[in-house]
Order: sequence, then structure tokens, then C-alpha cells
Amino acid sequence: MSELSLTSQTPVAAVILAAGKSTRMKSSVAKPLHKICGDTMASFVIRACREAGVERIVMVVGHQSEAVINALTGDGIEFAVQHQQKGTANAVQAAEALLGDWAGDIITLAADTPLLTALSVRSLLDLRHSTTAPMAMLTARLDNPTGYGRVIRNTDGTVNRIVEETDATPVERQCTECNPSLYAFHGKDLWAALKLIGNSNAKGEYYLTDLVEIFSSSGKPVVAQPVADVEEVLGVNSQQDLAAAGAVMRKRILNRLMAGGAVVVDPTNTFVEIDVEVGQDTTIEPFCMLLRGTHIGERCTIGPYTRIEQSTLGCDVRAIASWISYSTLDDSVKIGPYSQLRPGSHLSSGVRIGNFVEVKNSTLGPGAQAAHLSYLGDAHIGAAVNIGAGTITCNYDGFLKHETVIGENAFIGSNSTLIAPVTIGSGAYVAAGSPISGDIPADGMVIARQRPTIKEDWAAAYRLKKRAEKEKRSVKR
Repeated sequence: MSELSLTSQTPVAAVILAAGKSTRMKSSVAKPLHKICGDTMASFVIRACREAGVERIVMVVGHQSEAVINALTGDGIEFAVQHQQKGTANAVQAAEALLGDWAGDIITLAADTPLLTALSVRSLLDLRHSTTAPMAMLTARLDNPTGYGRVIRNTDGTVNRIVEETDATPVERQCTECNPSLYAFHGKDLWAALKLIGNSNAKGEYYLTDLVEIFSSSGKPVVAQPVADVEEVLGVNSQQDLAAAGAVMRKRILNRLMAGGAVVVDPTNTFVEIDVEVGQDTTIEPFCMLLRGTHIGERCTIGPYTRIEQSTLGCDVRAIASWISYSTLDDSVKIGPYSQLRPGSHLSSGVRIGNFVEVKNSTLGPGAQAAHLSYLGDAHIGAAVNIGAGTITCNYDGFLKHETVIGENAFIGSNSTLIAPVTIGSGAYVAAGSPISGDIPADGMVIARQRPTIKEDWAAAYRLKKRAEKEKRSVKR
């Protein structure tokens, strides 16, 4: 990775263009706020700038400006509004009120290039500082350049001009070196040159690309170099583009996890978002979804078909075909298949949650287990408690939630109904099929089911009676 020896001495600001409408997205969501891998496209561009050492970031907004500002406020971002979409140069000019007296460099880039990396931003800054050029740019050599402006170079390799595709001649359209709109300027040169841009083009807009001719015609060279990986600068202009960018980002994320020692059985069918951490020797089976903010320890087995969101898992955890949300699992926990941990669940070490068990806002102590077919909501369950099949905590009375407390080593028989608020003491036994509405003392035993009444030959007599009634109704008809 290149060092920013010169850049570190020169303050850098960024202007991110995010004002466009983008009708091709066919969506009511503002284009910069469309998400890939758990974060907005604009946020990924911001990350790249931050990691590259950019000090100030101004985002130019226009279409749905309020939604964009509300979504990104708090990230240290400043906002400028382009009131009328009159082209990229007009958009950058909207930031002059904030950066007009900026003494350092200014880079301009688009909010719809979420695959851009800090390395490329650094290389752009290094390129500008390696010469006396007032403007530097990155280019991309594409097999299919349709939709991109073409970069026309001089014989000495400097850039002569950039031609938008709608204004290019047939010969110019054959050029495969394209403009992904990544520029670096000295601030004072940028603001002065912007005032010289006209709008004599097919769309009647003010193009930032015209700065190339403005600088070169005044004897100031514009330098350019191709990006190392063209995927970084591919813009997102449709839902298809968004899906393609998401696939690239997931591949990057999975490669990072595997480089750290995680085992991904089938990367093509594994979906991991940004800011997910997975420990060494943890295996991720196919069709898992690890959502943003999830942290998983070492030697775990996740999946197949497991979804984990904003949760922390310790080491040696096994989670199969289950959903885990905003929960904490300590070491050696086993969950699934077909179980759900809802927000606020904490499973201590050695807990076992089996098939078709739902846990919500509850704590289970070390070694506790609910093997199957149970609901545990708003409960505090002690160590080594056994929850029998079909047990539920009745935590809601129609108005308020109430807590169930079960002491350590208690045994809750199958099909028990624990009507909160209720406390069951340590070591207590609850007989199968019991509805419990009162507290049980430690080491106590409770049987709360009705004594059966047996009526011999009742069923036979009942069937005879019903048959006779049926025959009587048939005769009447």
C-alpha cells in the first residue's frame, strides 16, 4: 500500500456528488441510500475517504436531500444542496460555500461507486502530488465502455479532453479508456476554473469534465492513470448494477474472513455483510446470512441456513438452521435446528437450545437446556435447569410483560405453563402438564393438573346415542 508522505502534509477534503435522481433504479429510495452488504452506497464511499486520510467530507445532495441528510448525519459529514440538477460542475460549485477557502487538495467523486477503496483514493492523491499538475484523475479501461465518457490523451500521455458519450464522434466512442469521475485538484485552482465552464453541449449542462480542456488550454497539464481494478469504479445505476456490486463486496468480505482462518464451505451461497468478524477455524456452511455487527469466535459451526444479526457468539458454538438476533451466546452453546433467539437473549456457556424453541429477552445460566418445542420469554433461568418439551412462559397479560425466574438445577416437566410473574426455587420439580401461577419454594415439588375422572363404557354408550339421533333425522327427511 502506498504511503501518503506528501498527502499527509497537505490537508485533503472530498466532495461527494449525491444529488441525482437516477430514474433507472426504479425506486422511491434515494439512490445514495440503496444498500449493499448492510450499508448504504454513500457510506462505503465515505469509508474509503476516511481510510485514505481525508479530513473533511462535503456531500452534495439534491433529490430527496432531506432523506439523505437524515440518514448520514452524525458521520462527520457536511452537506451542500444543489437546488437544480444542472450537471456535475454545478454540483461541485454547490460545495464552494463550505470549501471556498480550503487551502489543501480537493477530490471529487460520486456516491454511487461503493466498491471504491482507500488504496485507489490514495493513489489518486499521490498522482497529483507527484507532478505540478493542477488536476489528476483516475481512468478505467473497459471492454464495454458504453455509458462512460471517453478519455482522449495527448501524445505525451497527458489528458487532452474528456468527451461525454452523447457528444463523442464515432471514432472517439471506440476509445476504451473511460472516465469514472474521480478527480483531485488543488482547491484554489478548482474554484477558479469552475467559473470558466459553459453549457454548450447536447444536454445543456455544466460538465466537470470540461476542466480538462480549461487546464490544458492554459498550459497546465492534466495527468491520469488507470485504476488497478476496474471493479472499484463501476457505477451503480440500476437494480442489476446494485446486485452486481453486492456480489463483488461479498466476495471481498469473504476473502478477508478466509484470509483470517475462517472456513467458508461455499462462498457463492454465503451472505456476509460489512463489519462482521469470524474467528479462526470457524466453519460457515452454505446459505448462511451473517448480518452487520455480528461477531463470532473460534471453532464454531454456523449453518447451514442460519441467520445471525447484531449478535456475539463465543468459541465452540454450534448454530444450525436458526435465527439469532441481537443476542449473546457464550462458549460451547448449541442451538437448533429451527430455533429462534430474539433480541435480548443471553445463553451462558454450555446452554443447549434444541429444535423449535423460541427465546426472547431471557438469560439462561450455564448448562441449562430446552431441547424442543418451548417458548421462553422475559425469563431468568439458572444454571443446569432442564426445560421439558412444550413448556412456555406466559409473560404477557395483555398490557404488560412479566418475568419468570427459575432457580438453578430446577426441573420443569414437559408441557408446563409458567404464568408470570412467578418464581420457581432452585432444585424444584414441576410435574409435566402443570400450569403454575404461584411461587414454588426451593427443592419443592408441584403437581398442578386435575385428577382424571374415568367413566367406564361411557364412549360406547355415547356412540350408540349419536347413531340413533342420526338415524332419526334421516327418517324425518
